[in-house]
Amino acid sequence: MSALIEVNDLRVAFGHGAARVNAVDGVGFSVDAGEVFGLVGESGCGKTTILKALCGLNRAWTGEITIAGQRLTPRREKSFYKLVQMVFQDPYGSLHPRHTVNTTLMEPIRIHGLDDPNRRIDKVLREVGLGPDFRFRYPHQLSGGQRQRVAIARALIVEPKVLLLDEPTSALDVSVQAEILNLFAEIRRIEDLTYILVSHDLGVVAHMCERVAVMNHGAILETLGVDDLMANRCRHAYSRELLESSRGYAHELSA
Repeated sequence: MSALIEVNDLRVAFGHGAARVNAVDGVGFSVDAGEVFGLVGESGCGKTTILKALCGLNRAWTGEITIAGQRLTPRREKSFYKLVQMVFQDPYGSLHPRHTVNTTLMEPIRIHGLDDPNRRIDKVLREVGLGPDFRFRYPHQLSGGQRQRVAIARALIVEPKVLLLDEPTSALDVSVQAEILNLFAEIRRIEDLTYILVSHDLGVVAHMCERVAVMNHGAILETLGVDDLMANRCRHAYSRELLESSRGYAHELSA
């Protein structure tokens, strides 16, 4: 079975000359359909830059990106966004403060010309654990966890096959983080989705992923199964250090 997502020799650089920074430096990986694949490492190691290249937010990349058999170029067709959606880190910044939940969810329906908007909105709000009572609320009337559920609903409304998750719980309280991670697991089971999850915290990765790529300075140091990672069967000292720093939080999530 061929991979749903294939990335080869992906490179992204910022700046020129002596100020040039290779944010992503020859990265390659593949993700099977239905898999949850993690990208982990410290802030600034290139994880989010990879997601932005995958979803079309950053066009200044070289290399090869193939999703669902389609070789992608930096510029994407509108139809691409029915296949791939992204959930961002900050639920406070990703929702327009003057738009109701209904307006937020209607926008992708309108952009993609989807039918039966009322049914779609009702279904997706129930799916993320909010329900129709939240449809006409504003972001300031929602908690952080509820805002992130709306952001997830916005991604799901077009019925994608792939979700790119950029630190989707890091701005939330620990107790709410676990709720959102469990929600992602349930949505994946129901909708048969494929995830790429970016995190700096291996506790989150252990809760969600089957395989993980450990990144440092724009490169992938190693890719291994999450069971091997959590059992400290790592080849690189950096991976072991990252694991050790995350053990306390992994315990909180599993408690």
